[in-house]
Amino acid sequence: MSILLIAGSPSQPSRSSALLDAVAARLQAQGLRSEPVLELNRLDPAALLQARFDDPVIRAVTDRVARAEAVVVATPVYKAAYSGLLKVFLDVLPQTALKGKLVLPLATGGSPHHMLALDYALRPVLQSLGARHILPGIYATDQGVPLLPEGGYGVAAEIAERVEDAAQLLATDLRRAKPAAGEFEDIAFADVRCSV
Repeated sequence: MSILLIAGSPSQPSRSSALLDAVAARLQAQGLRSEPVLELNRLDPAALLQARFDDPVIRAVTDRVARAEAVVVATPVYKAAYSGLLKVFLDVLPQTALKGKLVLPLATGGSPHHMLALDYALRPVLQSLGARHILPGIYATDQGVPLLPEGGYGVAAEIAERVEDAAQLLATDLRRAKPAAGEFEDIAFADVRCSV
């Protein structure tokens, strides 16, 4: 199973990337491996801003999205919306880039007042790109992803619990969507045919 992690923060390290790393660790504990993180701040800003669809790097990252079965996208919230970097990236994706995919949105912000940015700003865009199912997102404030004395960011216990639940839900949904060898796929009753 291919899980693509997308870091939408313009800075590194960042709280949203720390949240993304926590999800990756929990997915690994569930027996799922994710691909290397797609760090949007490493892409050519001119190619993104000018929507150079034929740029080799843009084509390569678009292909990574196409190959993924699930996408976990993390962003800081600025001015009650997801990052501009994530916005220009989503703008260069094909209209059906997330078709058939599970998506887990993650966001961090300085205040609980921006929590609804996940539902009112990011979710509609992910839906418009054809996501099969958008899982309940995780929003964390600065207190939920605190700066550690030794540098970098940690994840508070309350957020870690929500990360655990989200990783479990993502793993369950992925396994349900792709039956293991020897398991049977669910079939709608109307599709059942019998012969005598």
